[in-house]
Amino acid sequence: MDIIEVELLSDNLAETEKFYRNVLGLAPYYKDDTAFLFFKIGGTELIFKKSDNVKPVYHFAIEVPNNRFFDAHNYIKQRTKIIMAGDDEIVNFANWDAKSFYFYDNNGNIAEVITRYPTRNYDPEPFNNKTYISISEIGLVTGEVAVLADTLMKEEGVPIFKRQPRRDDFVALGNDEGLILLSERGRNWYPTSIAAQRFPVRVMFMQDGNVGHIAR
Repeated sequence: MDIIEVELLSDNLAETEKFYRNVLGLAPYYKDDTAFLFFKIGGTELIFKKSDNVKPVYHFAIEVPNNRFFDAHNYIKQRTKIIMAGDDEIVNFANWDAKSFYFYDNNGNIAEVITRYPTRNYDPEPFNNKTYISISEIGLVTGEVAVLADTLMKEEGVPIFKRQPRRDDFVALGNDEGLILLSERGRNWYPTSIAAQRFPVRVMFMQDGNVGHIAR
């Protein structure tokens, strides 16, 4: 599954633009200071839509090539604080054959940089703002994880992720290229103590040659 577009809310577009420029090296390719910011993160369009005093918090992950993961970690660590996961900044997900690290953006979103070794993504160029492959995970919060998972499987044809057993409070849908993470409302976003809450989000993705769209 490829995540084509993600639209999130932000109470402060000016600070969001500043953060993504200074920390990730990304400049918006289109903006309306009163309404939208459009970023291109590899193959995904990340859109921030202006909100007023909503204080939205989301979780999403940015994919990087296998050989550029530690370069990305060093680059971002110099520009913002990495969230500790236990005693380390880097998490080894053995079941997913992946590594990642986490940080907060200016909105309080739990952002993640991840590399998945089964994809065998490799970039011969030094790390730069074009190294990012895509947004490869987006979290959706619901009070009915099982119902939403079954709906997405039936209506959009998105399978349960083979590397993550289905749980009552958490389901990963998709594959190594892209995942929709369904979290129960109130469940903490790993590796933080921030309880997942539902905020408006829009996602467009490609699954088996078909375009899917979720707006909640």
